[in-house]
Amino acid sequence: MNAENVIRFEETRDPAKSTSVAKLVDVEIDPATLLVSDTNELDLKAYRNNADKYLESLARDDAQLLINALWEYPTERYEDCIVAKLPPPKYVIPREKPVPQPKPLTRWEEFAKRKGIEPNKKKSNLTWDDVLKKWVPRFGYKKSAAEKEKDWLIEIPQSEDPYVDMFEKKAQVKSEKVSKNEFQRLRNIAKAKNVKVPSMGLPPTPKLNSRQLNSAAKIAHLSTASLGKFQPHSSKEKLLSRGNIVPLEKKRKLPVPSLEEERKRNLNIANSILNKKPKLDVDKVVNRQIHSEEVEASEQKQSKKRKGRGGGKKRRSKGHHPANKEGKKPKGGGGKRLFGGKGKQQSGRKRR
Repeated sequence: MNAENVIRFEETRDPAKSTSVAKLVDVEIDPATLLVSDTNELDLKAYRNNADKYLESLARDDAQLLINALWEYPTERYEDCIVAKLPPPKYVIPREKPVPQPKPLTRWEEFAKRKGIEPNKKKSNLTWDDVLKKWVPRFGYKKSAAEKEKDWLIEIPQSEDPYVDMFEKKAQVKSEKVSKNEFQRLRNIAKAKNVKVPSMGLPPTPKLNSRQLNSAAKIAHLSTASLGKFQPHSSKEKLLSRGNIVPLEKKRKLPVPSLEEERKRNLNIANSILNKKPKLDVDKVVNRQIHSEEVEASEQKQSKKRKGRGGGKKRRSKGHHPANKEGKKPKGGGGKRLFGGKGKQQSGRKRR
């Protein structure tokens, strides 16, 4: 770039007062993303003399070009501010989170927009209380403390029962208002997400005809302990027999498979069963074998102890001899005799 064509930094006008900026090469401006791409060459002499002042002047000129471009688009006033309607962006700038969607209007905001009602101005957080003679916040724990301080005594109206606890009734009314506000908030969220919500807080039910309603009444009538014997009928209820009760929901029936599909399904089941390989747990098998051997050894040991105690011998009756089954004494003392007192044994002679 020739030195004659370069606009020197010292020759420029006062940047605090100028709104028109001259560039040798037009800059690229993307108003939607507030992006300015300046491809002009730097003035190295001015940069070396005073880098901070030169970069500040360069940034100011590019920002002035961006602001001039923004004023070329149509503008409108929104909440005491002037905003411009920008075109779609030219450059895609990566961002961590998606672009926030515009907040949907509530039912009151839609009604106010349809009727031309201007939105209320933002109220202050404090309000003057004539009873307490001080500034009280509109919400929060200090608001509830101020209410308790102000309503330490509640007058009972003539239409109310004198024995009714007015403090409890006031707390109940307040809880109902809180529940109503919460329900309205959830309803607005559901409406913004296209979710059907009933008006009374019950789950949505399908539309039923008169016959289905009568069937439902009949089912409820027969659902008592006496099967409806002592249950009075409604005047608008039509008597139906049990055979005429219409099911509220039709049962889903699976389509009948063809022969080829049924054959493939059965083959897949058979293959899945036959191709399964049994998993052998070696530790489990070894432990089971050791346990069975220990049980068998303990049983044998107990049986030997029983035999050693003489459990298998029979008791001999008096005058009974194993050689003489009739219980008679043998003649001639054919056996060993025990003589009491001396502890000696003497063998007897056999008689012929």
